[in-house]
Amino acid sequence: MRRFIIFIIVVLLIAACGEQQGQQPPTAKGCLEEAERALQTDSIRLGGTLLRQAIRLAEASEDWHTYYISYQRLAQAISQGNPAEALRLMKKALTVYEQHPDDDRNYVILLDYAGTYATHVAYANDDTFDEALDFVHRAYDIAAEHRMTDLMCQTLTSLSNITWAEGKYREALDEARRAETLATEDLLPGTLQVLARCYHSLNMLDSAEIIYRQINPGDDVHLAYIVQSNLAKIAVQRQGGLKMGTTIDEAFEQIEDFYFNALQQKDDYYQETLRQETENQRLAYSEQLYRRTLLFIVIASLIVILAVVLVVRYRMRIQRQQREFEQAQLQNKLYIQEQEKRRLQQEADNQKARLHQVSEVVAFLQNYILERTEVIKRLREQSDDSRITLNPREWSEIERTLNAIDGNRIANIREQYPDILEEDVRLCILTRLGLSNRVIGNIYCITISAAQHRKLRIKKEVFGENNPDITLEQILTQ
Repeated sequence: MRRFIIFIIVVLLIAACGEQQGQQPPTAKGCLEEAERALQTDSIRLGGTLLRQAIRLAEASEDWHTYYISYQRLAQAISQGNPAEALRLMKKALTVYEQHPDDDRNYVILLDYAGTYATHVAYANDDTFDEALDFVHRAYDIAAEHRMTDLMCQTLTSLSNITWAEGKYREALDEARRAETLATEDLLPGTLQVLARCYHSLNMLDSAEIIYRQINPGDDVHLAYIVQSNLAKIAVQRQGGLKMGTTIDEAFEQIEDFYFNALQQKDDYYQETLRQETENQRLAYSEQLYRRTLLFIVIASLIVILAVVLVVRYRMRIQRQQREFEQAQLQNKLYIQEQEKRRLQQEADNQKARLHQVSEVVAFLQNYILERTEVIKRLREQSDDSRITLNPREWSEIERTLNAIDGNRIANIREQYPDILEEDVRLCILTRLGLSNRVIGNIYCITISAAQHRKLRIKKEVFGENNPDITLEQILTQ
């Protein structure tokens, strides 16, 4: 009996030691990696909390690389809402790096970020840009000295932004052109955006439009908004519609508000997840402390009282309670998952409603621009049977306006079907504008049935569509 009791005591002590060894303390590098994953999912607050923890751990462990990188990432995370604090954090990162340098590329990146945040602060406070220029010039000199082409492009783009903010549009254009010659594939969209903005500020609308059309935003929704809104502004400026430009700005600001509100909701969800995980850890620690205390009490009781039966009964009761607790925890987990599923479904429905609103706004803007174009307005108001004559300049104006608001549809048709006749292209333009067969007949001096026959011929011979249920109008709107 005595040997059996000693064996149980030894086993319990080994189990307690094993539990202590199984828990590994968090490290600065691990917190930084978790923060990076949180920021990639747009969870700003969760990422900021983890980055501050990484800064504390890195300073305590003298991990200087993780120390200044954590400061840099924290500055990036809060730069949109608080550029002054971002600049302070970036200066702290520079101080740490200069005391413990390890990579010239990182030094250039830190200086470039510091210049960007200094620009935001100076612009918001209506102050000079001398500090921002000093940071970026230092970054460019280091990049040029070590022939870092991509960082040279990045710093030249930053210099162009600062010069543009000072109102020196011609100098900003020269810097942007130099940056374009060095741009790599991943830096090209941002460099072209700055270049197009300089052309736009100098009222060089044709050059600005060409550059904007060269930008491929890919999956970057915000960049796509910037490109499309500026193309719409250029189209309106050509028509002299200043009030319409204000309306476009307001519409795209509403779209951005929808986008950032969705990100905020996502951030709230991850913040709640972090709180729940913290609470679970606290409960686990309390449970572990309780189990250890109970373990030593059982050991003392075994030594003093020697009641093996009591120990067995006690353990049976603990196991029963554990099963009941696990069942209750499982039911609670299932309930939480069901609630979360409903919430996610509601968020999805809300997102669909927002996208529908955005589509309605874009359709309204397209119709508004078409209604303000004089040639199209004259075509749509034609109601009698008199002949309508359009000169080449008017045809060109209609096609350019339609391309600007319809995603280059006519230009794509010309490129995809190089053998298409000019007369067929014009008929496609009139059809896309939604003009009736009577108005089209008045333009070509043909009957309504002849106009219908031409549409049918284009649908079959040009687009290769033989399905009688599909019209030319449907082909041109796909």
